[in-house]
This record gives sequence, C-alpha cells and structure tokens, in this order.
Amino acid sequence: MSSDPPNWDFKDRDIAILTELADDPQLSSRELTTVLEDKYDIDVSHVTVSESIRRMRDEGVFREAIIPNEEYYIFALFEFKFNTEHFADHWRAAMEDIRADKHTLFFFLADGEYQWKTIMMFRDRQEVPKWIHDCYSKHGKVIENVRNSAVHNVLKFQTDPQIYEDLGKDRSER
Repeated sequence: MSSDPPNWDFKDRDIAILTELADDPQLSSRELTTVLEDKYDIDVSHVTVSESIRRMRDEGVFREAIIPNEEYYIFALFEFKFNTEHFADHWRAAMEDIRADKHTLFFFLADGEYQWKTIMMFRDRQEVPKWIHDCYSKHGKVIENVRNSAVHNVLKFQTDPQIYEDLGKDRSER
C-alpha cells in the first residue's frame, strides 16, 4: 500500500459498499449486490461490486485488518516522551521497533509533551511492565518516559457504518 493519500472520487455505490462492509465485513459480493439493490436502489452485478471493493482496497480507500476479539487481550495506551538530547540520532530505530512490535495495534503521532502514542495488546498484565522494561533497555537514550494506561472494559470496538455518509457530504460540497 502506498504512503500517498488515496485519490478517489466517491460514487454513491462506493459509499454504500463501505457502509455495508463496516456493518458486516463478512458480506460476499453477491450478498452485497442484493443489499445495494434492496436498500439503496443501486442495480449492479456482483462482479462490479467485487471490482469496486478491489479497486478501493488497492487505492488505499480502506484498510483491512484482522482485529481479535477484545476478550482475548488486555489493551493498553502507551504515550512516549522523548529525550531531545538523543532524539536526532535514535528516533527512527525506536519508531520502527515500536511500529513493528507484535503488541502494537495502533500507532500514531500527536501534539504535546507525549508525541508518540500506541494502543497495544497483551495476553496478560505481566507482559506490560516487561515490554516497558525491554523498550527502555533498547531505546532509553531517546525515550525519556513511557506513560501507560490500562484500558478496561472496552465498550466499543468497531467502525460505525454511518461515518461513510460524510464522504457523500464532502462530495456535494465541492
């Protein structure tokens, strides 16, 4: 997948496909064709639906990831504060290791004092301090502090299909 942002001109069909796949990612292209006809009055073949999904995936319009059921893992929010003295020489290795780590589910940059943040997954609570210790051992020159928060009682773990309605609004505002 390219690091460039997707360049996609959304059609009503594309928005409907994304909406329905967010609601039920297991829909086959044949089932999706029926839903598009019944719910959106969009008449297309399952081949066209399948091709649209493939092209949107290839362009990077959406990403597919296998996310385990939250009952199997303990989630933690980690926030990284830097030692600016060693940042220039050591940031890339630290970033690449954290990004590639098997525990990292979501890794992003933020404003403020703690500029790297991750959502991480662990099988048990004992793995969390071990991971932090190992991270400091390897990247202590660049990481001044790791602030971590246990994530309890995950109450929502999905994309709402309605979010894709905004893509149609963006298009009509042009």
